[in-house]
Amino acid sequence: MRHFIAILLLLLLFSCGKDTEVIKAGPWRATLLLDDEKEIPFLLELNSDTTMTFINAEERIDITDVKLKNDSIIIQHPVFEGVIKGTFTKDSIGGVFLQPNRNRSIPITMQFGRKPRFHIDEAPSTIVTGTWETVFSPNNPSEKYLAKGVFKQRGNRVTGTFQTTTGDYRYLDGIIENDSLKLSTFDGAHAFLFEGQVKENDSVIEGMFYSGNHWKERFEAKRNEAYELPEADTLVALKKEYDSIHFAFPTLKGDTLRFDDPYFKDKVTLVQLMGSWCPNCLDETRYLVDFYDTQDEDKLAIVALAFEYAPTEEKAIASLEKLKKAVGIPYPILLAQVGSDSKQRAHEKLPMLTDVKSYPTLIFVDKQGKVRKIHSGFNGPATGEKYQAFQKEFEANVEALLSE
Repeated sequence: MRHFIAILLLLLLFSCGKDTEVIKAGPWRATLLLDDEKEIPFLLELNSDTTMTFINAEERIDITDVKLKNDSIIIQHPVFEGVIKGTFTKDSIGGVFLQPNRNRSIPITMQFGRKPRFHIDEAPSTIVTGTWETVFSPNNPSEKYLAKGVFKQRGNRVTGTFQTTTGDYRYLDGIIENDSLKLSTFDGAHAFLFEGQVKENDSVIEGMFYSGNHWKERFEAKRNEAYELPEADTLVALKKEYDSIHFAFPTLKGDTLRFDDPYFKDKVTLVQLMGSWCPNCLDETRYLVDFYDTQDEDKLAIVALAFEYAPTEEKAIASLEKLKKAVGIPYPILLAQVGSDSKQRAHEKLPMLTDVKSYPTLIFVDKQGKVRKIHSGFNGPATGEKYQAFQKEFEANVEALLSE
């Protein structure tokens, strides 16, 4: 595998000097090749101006930073660190998907043409439409966590997502072939594959989850239409000896902003724990930016505390500046942590909390500086009704605090 990647990178560096070949616009199918001979497929459209759109069920992700030179191609995500580097012909691309700050790489191939996400030979012998009570890493107490699978099936095709207490696995797209379930998604930075077998009269799914090459784990699911996850507002609280939060972190320009700064005085404040690398954080940030645009900034403040895995402060700030520009974030972003996305280390930075369970976490603070609510995780647009319910509850909570 390393030898294969090295060859591809050499092809990039020493690409021949011919004129850039015209690459075909239209539908393409791509495949990320995992170490254990598994594949994560996804679909995309290459536009005539060499921009791309990644496709996952109803989701469309526009990739505008596509560079062609001679027979080399670089595809850069507009927000996340992920980048695809390779060589191309008019109807094929071969290369690697890279995340340099995490030292990760996965071989990738792309082929022109309208092809299915997963190849299908057999009709489905089962129906998975509905709600599934799910446990990931069921035999590992230290890694075990709960989820709620929600799927829709039409013929062989299955779409949906897994909701967890920390967020969702975004727009999953796949198939049922006989009793075999396959779902995948790729957003330009995060690559997920779920494979499972439906058993016991369509009531149980047993399978494996792959997150790129760096993680895999078992999951078990049983059909349960009434199943609900624990409420997101019950997972984290303030310790009994506190009634507020305190922080002092640098802005992206290097100035220190404290929670007792006049900027927050007499305002309802939303404190977001997040990272530029986090897909659920991106979903929440987009929602917060849209919401903030409708509010009076003299009455409502939002501040993001960023916990970055980038190894240096310079690289962390570059990632956050990229996020800020792409989403149009108008409120302060503070660099709370560099070199790790550890939730344990994040908790050390905010010891007044009982824990930090997830990125993102949203802390609601009233005009007197008292914490009124802590919401762990974010279930975004892929969760449909769950996302709509969050919006209504969120807006009602903020309006109540503003009216006090």
